[in-house]
Amino acid sequence: MILMGHSLCLPSPATVHELFSVARDANIIPDISLDPVLTTYLSLDSSAALQHQFAFLQRSMSREQQSRFNLNLTQQLGGSSRVSYGGVGVVALALSLLFDQVAQQVRAQGSMPGNSSSQRFEAKAIFGISSSSRIGRIIHSYLRLVPGVAGDEEKIAETTELYDGWLKLELIDHYERMTTKKRMSTLSMQQWLTGAAVHLHMRIHQVRLHSVPVGSARSLGLSYRTSLRHLLQGFTAYLRKHIQETAAPSPRGLRTRTDTQSRQMNTPSTTNVTCLSEPLSNISQANRFTGTTALSSTADISNKCKTQGNIEEFRVLEERNGTHAITATTTTLTNLTFSSRKEEAGLRGLLVIEPWRNVSHSVQHHPCQSPAIQQALLTRIINAQDLGHDRSIFQLPEKVFQSLLKQRNNFKLRII
Repeated sequence: MILMGHSLCLPSPATVHELFSVARDANIIPDISLDPVLTTYLSLDSSAALQHQFAFLQRSMSREQQSRFNLNLTQQLGGSSRVSYGGVGVVALALSLLFDQVAQQVRAQGSMPGNSSSQRFEAKAIFGISSSSRIGRIIHSYLRLVPGVAGDEEKIAETTELYDGWLKLELIDHYERMTTKKRMSTLSMQQWLTGAAVHLHMRIHQVRLHSVPVGSARSLGLSYRTSLRHLLQGFTAYLRKHIQETAAPSPRGLRTRTDTQSRQMNTPSTTNVTCLSEPLSNISQANRFTGTTALSSTADISNKCKTQGNIEEFRVLEERNGTHAITATTTTLTNLTFSSRKEEAGLRGLLVIEPWRNVSHSVQHHPCQSPAIQQALLTRIINAQDLGHDRSIFQLPEKVFQSLLKQRNNFKLRII
């Protein structure tokens, strides 16, 4: 019997898979993976990716649009068609965003040459995080400035050093909030990962510009690698605490709709109703001798009385100047539509991943399986994260790290 009971409380793989699919389809599976744009441009392939994007955008435009596109870009770049280090790291990332923004403006014909600077980079989100968050705001502001100063090594070095310091302090504070002030969440993980990735490559670019020693970038990468390991442990514990699952009840355990309605009809509730009616001559005179008035239909009630529910009985208490005020004692019925919705909700189970991430479901299983299901879902969710890719941006092999430091690719606007 003990073995049977233990087996009963172990869910089948199909049950776990079905619940995971429900959560995935409802888009409530946490995703802390780095935005693909970041991993593309903060890599050794950044120059090729930028050239491909630029050529693709030009091919998708008419000749007139191409002309405006190149003119706007040249103005944004300080009148030059060449950008120093424009094909690498954070500079390539900034140019990529600028290309997309100017292309959108040209297609929409929403701005003329010289008027686009105030409109660019106004996105509400950047790399999967809000541009109004502290980390997002720092990254957003930095990337807005880069295209205009990238050609001047002194200015880009000063700008990068300034934003490096601000982003470093914010990331330290953000890390403390997650680890000691219980501010862990999917959103906070996304913000930290994005900020740390951009910050590391800001430091790498400073090494290219000979603003900081090589060891500064290497030690920063090691620090973020260690921090990420601790944060992932905290994130796993956070999900373990919040994942909750309740099975959809078996139909055998539910009362029928008829039984529910019968019980509601036998449950009286008193409602005081005040009605301003029409003259008595327009109302049925039946039972007037006894001082009661029977209205002809539910529609009459709805039109003549301000109340809730369906009225069964009214008692006339007062007549005044050919009209009468009615105070009634009534038995009210619960709105059948509301009752039906409650009943349908009773047929559903509930899956909660974290606060504000939940979905109802119809997956049935024994209630004692829920704890095991929650653990199995936790494992599936953690495995679904692209953590290997996230770690790789901080766990750079020495050969790759040195290659990033030696990148010197410039970018030049080519008119096709």
